[in-house]
Amino acid sequence: MKQGRTLQELGQELTRQREARKDFISDTRSLAMDSSAPGGRFLIALGDDTQEYTIGETAHQQIAARLQIPYRYYQKMQKEYPTLLDENVNGWFRQSPARRMIRVLDGNVRAFLSDRYRRLDNLELCAAVLPVIQEMRDATIMSCEVTESHLYLKVVNKKLKAEVGVGDVVQAGFVVSNSEVGLGSLKVEPLIYRLVCKNGLIVKDFAQKKYHVGRQVAAEDDAAYELYSDETLAQDDKAFFMKVQDTVRCAVDAAKFHVTVDKMREAMEIPLADNPVQAVEELADRFLLTQNERGDVLRQLFMGGDNSRYGLINAVTAA
Repeated sequence: MKQGRTLQELGQELTRQREARKDFISDTRSLAMDSSAPGGRFLIALGDDTQEYTIGETAHQQIAARLQIPYRYYQKMQKEYPTLLDENVNGWFRQSPARRMIRVLDGNVRAFLSDRYRRLDNLELCAAVLPVIQEMRDATIMSCEVTESHLYLKVVNKKLKAEVGVGDVVQAGFVVSNSEVGLGSLKVEPLIYRLVCKNGLIVKDFAQKKYHVGRQVAAEDDAAYELYSDETLAQDDKAFFMKVQDTVRCAVDAAKFHVTVDKMREAMEIPLADNPVQAVEELADRFLLTQNERGDVLRQLFMGGDNSRYGLINAVTAA
């Protein structure tokens, strides 16, 4: 069953967000926080005008991190002593001036970022990906959603499938994810989707990732100013979105899909020696799994009854 929105609903929401958003570059001396109103207000001085916005949770966390204020203490001031929070934030804005990017959506500050933050946004990402999806036969949207912090899109090509073992059918697909508020890179990752358990395996070998880091936006002066959406994408950004299209096509390329399936078949023939618990511990140490995650993987491995490397792979995806 598909989760979230349809592609049409996603496109409509991203278009709406593009029209409703505002992005600013500002010296922190042109910024101020006012916690006297419920939820707080964020003030941006633009010449003779002052823009006033509410502040989202992510932006609060990023302001605290930038000013090196422990977030639990930040929250305590926010709840119990808001004027002290204003004194701290506004004082450090003036004491240690720096240029920041402020991202606003629907009148709410959603992110407080470095002025080197590169805007690789959801609308451009979908504009690159959706035409390729439309070219595919039997492409199925498994999940599609945009939240306050992330965009997620999972697509499976039901026509491109194979059996790893008897009755163990997998299909080719890909996963797209992005964050416009500094909580993750833009990623396009090929996916092997296993029908028996509805879990997926990300194929890192053919993935594309782009961090939201770029050159500093040219400084005009110490004042704040708005960045407009109709600015031409930098040439390297255009090149990256072309690579995104190539990665999506690669994800449903029959030859590459069967190479991955062959590797999975080979993994079925490699036993976990005499101690599957040790194999799980070694994997957990390598990927820094928590104790709960280690327990979940081990439980799934025993439930699956497959003490091969392929069984361990499936235990990880099912955990």
